Amino acid sequence: MANNDKTSRRKIEQLHISMREDVEVRAPGFADVRLMHVALPEIAKDEIDLKTKFLGYSFNCPIMIASMTGGHPDTKRINAVFAEAADRLGIGIGVGSQRAALEDERHEDSFRVVRDKAPDSFIYANLGAPQLLEYGVDGVERVIEMIDADAVAIHLNFLQEAIQPEGNVDARGCLDAIRELCNEIKKPVIVKETGAGVSYSVARKLVAAGVAAIDVGGFGGTSLAVAELHRARAEGDDLSEHLGELFSRDWGISTVESIVECSTLSIPVIATGGIRTGIDVAKSIALGADICSAALPFLKVVMDYLNADRVIAKIEEMVEELKVAMFLTGCSTVPELKDAELVVTGTTREIMEQRGFLDRIRLKMRE
Repeated sequence: MANNDKTSRRKIEQLHISMREDVEVRAPGFADVRLMHVALPEIAKDEIDLKTKFLGYSFNCPIMIASMTGGHPDTKRINAVFAEAADRLGIGIGVGSQRAALEDERHEDSFRVVRDKAPDSFIYANLGAPQLLEYGVDGVERVIEMIDADAVAIHLNFLQEAIQPEGNVDARGCLDAIRELCNEIKKPVIVKETGAGVSYSVARKLVAAGVAAIDVGGFGGTSLAVAELHRARAEGDDLSEHLGELFSRDWGISTVESIVECSTLSIPVIATGGIRTGIDVAKSIALGADICSAALPFLKVVMDYLNADRVIAKIEEMVEELKVAMFLTGCSTVPELKDAELVVTGTTREIMEQRGFLDRIRLKMRE
C-alpha cells in the first residue's frame, strides 16, 4: 500500500508544482517558423471550417485537451471540469497515467469521471511503457475499460524516470511489448512522448510495430523533468536535483523538429509540447501535424477557477487565433492548412538541414 500511496501523492504534487514553479522550457521551435502572409486570401473568415478527422473520429477543431491528471482524490474534480469542457466543445481529451488506479482501485473514479462527464467525446486511456511491461495486455485492457476509452496512449517518459530516485530505468522489451499490444487489442494505440520528443528513427520503429498515431510530446513545453527537479529539491535529494538541473533544460528534440521528422511517415501525428496559441496550432499543422494538444494553459485556468466555462473560453480563444492565422494564409479548411507556405530559420533550420529534413519544407514553397 505504501508504494500505491506514493504514486498517488506524486500525482497531486506534480500539479501543485506546475502551478507554483516555472516548469516550462520554452524552446518548442515555433519562433523559428513563420507562416507566409497571404495578402489576398480570397476566403471569408466566417466560413472557415475547422472540422478535423483523427483515427476515424470527428472533432470540431484540431485541438485536444492533453492527458494531465488523475490518480488522487483531489484530481477527480479537475478531470470532471476538463471532460465537461471537451464534451461541450466537441473535442478530444486524454487522461493522465492510470498507473495509480491499477495499483489501487480506489483511484479509478478519478479517471472514470471523464467518461461520465463526456459520454460522447473521444477519450484516450493512458499508461506508461514500464507499466505495459509490468501489467501486460490485460492491464491495458483494464485501463481502457475503466473509462470506456476510444484509444489508448502508451507514454514514454524515460527522461523523467531517469531523474526520479524511484524511477523505472529498465527500458528493455518496450518495443516488443508495444508491438504485442498493437496485435492483441482492437483499440488504436497511440505512443506519446512526455517532453523530450520523438525522432524519425524511433517513429519508424513504432510504425513498424503497428501503432495508430504518434504524439511527439516535444521538448519546449511543460517539462515533467523540471517538476521532478523541484520534488527532489523539496525532499533534499541532491543527486536527483542535480540530474534534473542538467537534463531538464537542454535535453530533447523540439516539438517542431519532432513534427517534421514523424510526419514523413504514413501515420497521424499529434503535436504536443509548447502549444500555447492558435498560431502554434497553425504552424504545427502546416509542418505536418494532424491535430494538436495542450495541457498547461488549460491546467492553469482550471486550477484557478475550477470552472468549465473558463476552460472553454480559453480554448475558444485559441480557436479564434487559429481562424485568424488560417484566414491570413488563405486556408479555409484544416487540410488546406497542411499546404500553407512557411519559412524555417535559425537553429531549427540548421538542425533540419543537418538531419536531412529541410527539403520537405522547401517542397512546400511555391513559385
